[in-house]
Amino acid sequence: MNDTFASVSHAVPPVLEDQLAEWSLRAGITVEVWAMPEQPLPALVTDVVHGVIFDVLGEVERQGRARTVSVALTVSAGGLRLTVSDDGRGTSAEAYEVRLKGRQAELQAMGGGLTVNGVRGEGTTVSAALPRLALA
Repeated sequence: MNDTFASVSHAVPPVLEDQLAEWSLRAGITVEVWAMPEQPLPALVTDVVHGVIFDVLGEVERQGRARTVSVALTVSAGGLRLTVSDDGRGTSAEAYEVRLKGRQAELQAMGGGLTVNGVRGEGTTVSAALPRLALA
């Protein structure tokens, strides 16, 4: 593991941890993992979540201005919530929505959704949500 990857959560699945560390090293952008669920997720949900994470990271890297990206994935009684935030220049939602169009469709097919909030000069946050029913 490298110095630009920091897991605050101790429940990061090893495969995801390795992928995030590789991306961080290649991109030169620090990745902080703040939360991961302790219970395993269904394979389809895992595939969609990992896809969203890496599509967002691709956009962060393309924008080229972020120093740090934070990832949090939580599961509660209401369902799953994924948040990926960067400290870059605050790209407009449209730039991310084009890149994430396919992921948005996958989330919607499972009863969920995706939102993008960019604040100029302060970064961008992408949030994805799935209802508890999608985790069954």
